[in-house]
Amino acid sequence: MKIQNDINGSFNNAIHPIHKTSTGEQVFRFKKSIVIQLPEKRNALTASWLNGGYREDIHSIFNHQLNQDELDHLEDGGVPDFMKNLARDLGTDPDRTAGFLTVADMDNVAIICEKFREIEVTSIVTAGIEVNGGRAGDDASYYELNGKYEFRVGTINTIIIINSHLSGSTLLRSVMTAVEAKTVALQELMAPSKYSEGIATGSGTDNIAVISNLESENKLSTAGKHSKLGELIGKSVIKATKEALSKQSNLNQDSQGDMLVRLERFGVNPEDYWKHVKNAYSQQDNATFMLNLYEFSKNPLVVSLVASILHIMDEIKWGLIPEPTGKKTAISIIKTLPSVLKMEKQPDYGELVDPNDSIIRNWIKVSSWCIVKSSPFYCK
Repeated sequence: MKIQNDINGSFNNAIHPIHKTSTGEQVFRFKKSIVIQLPEKRNALTASWLNGGYREDIHSIFNHQLNQDELDHLEDGGVPDFMKNLARDLGTDPDRTAGFLTVADMDNVAIICEKFREIEVTSIVTAGIEVNGGRAGDDASYYELNGKYEFRVGTINTIIIINSHLSGSTLLRSVMTAVEAKTVALQELMAPSKYSEGIATGSGTDNIAVISNLESENKLSTAGKHSKLGELIGKSVIKATKEALSKQSNLNQDSQGDMLVRLERFGVNPEDYWKHVKNAYSQQDNATFMLNLYEFSKNPLVVSLVASILHIMDEIKWGLIPEPTGKKTAISIIKTLPSVLKMEKQPDYGELVDPNDSIIRNWIKVSSWCIVKSSPFYCK
């Protein structure tokens, strides 16, 4: 392969080896791409536009970060041709290369290896869902007809290398387990969909590849959740997806420990708070209130309470809780906020809380009351 031969040649300063598996698969960084070189006797199942599907002749897989010029070009279609040319530019054989596209920075790749006895699973993930995160079943963002479509940015690309011998059907089962694992990572981060009020299950353009070793004497027939292989796939994909999202989008447990971040999923922003406060507490200063709001928003007690009422809202939407019951329970939780914060004064809930208002609206009113009344700058 040209990319391998040129490591000691003219491209020496551009190509950087970043990982090597115990069975010889090599991962290189080349400018805005990551290239994975596969030894002989590997089979692969990929969702690639280029040489996708089940193949036993794939020698390279790339993951490429698109720039704006490339994105503009792809709006007119021609993805397979673009990827063939890219494969040539990377020094790989276009007929034996698969690949993925993304806007995620290759500096933010996550590589996680999980092992148990003879089995080794390596997950290589880049991830970005801040623009294109979505939930399965959300309203579509485009309609494809005769090859015309809109290329969307934001993608989770997952490449899994397994040192054991898997049949085509077991590779497919590995894909199923890996996709579930990706969704687990997003669920545990409460990653928001950008197209609904739901929790994201991925992006609209996610891709995946699974590679196994046809030379291995360890032939595995299943990759489901009950198998050790399925466990290793799940753990490595969850860890790699979370690490990649943290690097690329700052989506992690720290960033999610914020009331305002949690409320974004339901279309609430700081300006919604200010509109209410400006009308209800006319003497409040915008700058002072906003500073207090951002500090209040990061209080773990506040985050815990808002997470509780938002989950009730989710269950109402899923049909698991009747809306009147869920709303009544959520408002009861909202009323505990001043006590949880150990505020000496309690509001007049008869004036502050309105059962006819939405759960979100009642939360904004009570939490705003707590912010205003606890501020040393509050004007009576």
